[in-house]
Amino acid sequence: MFSLRRTTQNLAQKRAFSASASQYYKVAVLGAAGGIGQPLSLLLKLSPKVTELALYDVRGAPGVAADISHVNTNSVVKGYAPSEENLAEALKGAEVVLIPAGVPRKPGMSRDDLFNTNASIVRDLADATAKANPTAKLCIIANPVNSTVPICAEVYKRRGVYNPKTLFGVTTLDVVRASRFISELKSTDPANEKVTVVGGHSGVTIVPLLSQSNHPDISGEARDALVNRIQFGGDEVVKAKDGAGSATLSMALAGFRMAESLLRAKDGETGVVEPTFVESPLFKDQGVDFFASNVELGPDGVKEIRGIGDINAYEKDLLSACVQDLKKNIEKGVKFVEANPPK
Repeated sequence: MFSLRRTTQNLAQKRAFSASASQYYKVAVLGAAGGIGQPLSLLLKLSPKVTELALYDVRGAPGVAADISHVNTNSVVKGYAPSEENLAEALKGAEVVLIPAGVPRKPGMSRDDLFNTNASIVRDLADATAKANPTAKLCIIANPVNSTVPICAEVYKRRGVYNPKTLFGVTTLDVVRASRFISELKSTDPANEKVTVVGGHSGVTIVPLLSQSNHPDISGEARDALVNRIQFGGDEVVKAKDGAGSATLSMALAGFRMAESLLRAKDGETGVVEPTFVESPLFKDQGVDFFASNVELGPDGVKEIRGIGDINAYEKDLLSACVQDLKKNIEKGVKFVEANPPK
């Protein structure tokens, strides 16, 4: 009994220490009035780690902020109308900045089709962040992530403030989808499904490593159909919404999960691992400077980039196709900034 009582006391002390050591943070959402921005902002309002929520958009942010501010949690919410001064104020002091801003996909539109419009939006918002708050953890949601993350890196380099440890492409949705789709196939609880997804965040660049999941026995037509659904799950949503939008609610959840994981790591929690698209050494020898894999997060952002581990021949073929496309996507982002530098 003494041993049990002592263990209980130790756990209570650890919880008390964790509560006393916990910090609270400002988070900024750029594109807060959009289809992803609104539910993302609502989820952030519910987080006990968020003290201040800054919402910015080209229109509608003050209204969204007023609405969300009525949610009965302690964080303060402020909306900012569009102007350079307001954007700088929204960014000032934020620990995490999320950029879901951009136009959504429509039926038949690939993520690459979004490029010309969203590239300019992300470039300008990244430039504002580089000037107002260059040390913030910057999380890019705006598609195509395979190109928009390199755009941000190039913008930061031009401002002389680039830190690869603080720039993230949010690919968490691919893991969220994979665990759910596997659970549907196997009639299990998706919360218990563990699956690694690497590569990028569009089509064939999304590589689920089913051999490392709870069900490495999935094979044949079932495997092919599952991989295809994970890679093109976004199309499923676009078609179902009949042109009215793309994956917004599930993407908001993914963005929230990434932001909260960064705050947990900043707070000193160890062992926080998320899949994310970052500057990575894994395929640099093939000209691919950015790659999504499991990344351990720390107080300063990226702590450790995990390797891919053992994979089978089928997954090696998937990776080969991924790397070819990913290299082109990354080069497209870099060339965009070369041709269209920030003002």
